[in-house]
Amino acid sequence: MSAVRVEPRVGSADRPSLLASARTLGGRCLTLCLVELAKVRHDRTELYTRAIQPALWLLIFGETFTRIHAIPTGRIPYLDYLAPGIMAQSALFIAIFYGIMIIWDRDFGILTKLLATPTPRAALVAGKAFAAGVRAISQVVVVLVLSAILGVTFDWNPLRLAGAILAVVLGSAFFSTLSVTIAGLVMTRDRLMGIGQAITMPLFFGSNALYPVALMPAWLRTLTVVNPLSYEVNALRGLLLGTASNLPVDFAVLLVSSILGILVASSLLPRLAR
Repeated sequence: MSAVRVEPRVGSADRPSLLASARTLGGRCLTLCLVELAKVRHDRTELYTRAIQPALWLLIFGETFTRIHAIPTGRIPYLDYLAPGIMAQSALFIAIFYGIMIIWDRDFGILTKLLATPTPRAALVAGKAFAAGVRAISQVVVVLVLSAILGVTFDWNPLRLAGAILAVVLGSAFFSTLSVTIAGLVMTRDRLMGIGQAITMPLFFGSNALYPVALMPAWLRTLTVVNPLSYEVNALRGLLLGTASNLPVDFAVLLVSSILGILVASSLLPRLAR
């Protein structure tokens, strides 16, 4: 009598659950993020030097334009209006050149080794993206301390401060993935530096960081709609100053932009590693 072969049934228990996959991805992102932050702990010079720029913007630009009333901001003093914009700008300047680290990793052979591991490419990009966000928190602290010294009337509610930090982290995550995407296209540090410098100021001046959107020409107002930095600044002003803002939309734009940035940047990693 011939034996009957019974095929093993693959049940739901044999398939990795979506929750387990998400935990694995999150754990690897966290590990890579901690590795990036360890670099900062060993060399904190970058954090100190980067604190100079927001200090100059607030102490010189902010104080001067507050006195001359050149930019109408309604009931809010211009220095108060400017502080969240400088917070977002400082985070942008950190994140937009983050792709250089990916190129360094490639040159030292680290990127090739990482891509050879089971770690998903999205986790590699997300780890670096959120490491850039955590680095940007140092700039948030600098601006908050300076704002307190200069008498800026922020809402110091801990929940609102936590929301502001989340907005900065998401914004930094997107701009760092934009930098990684550019690195995957241009392949060299020099080209990345040139393109980064070319797009940083348009992103900054094409947002509402320095002045209200109503003061902009029509063509520039159109650009602010597709500029994630504007949504980051809107969220920061709404949380810290209590200005009219649509926080669900602001955070949704930042979150979706970050996710899309991670997906696009991760698709270019193999090209960068060649």
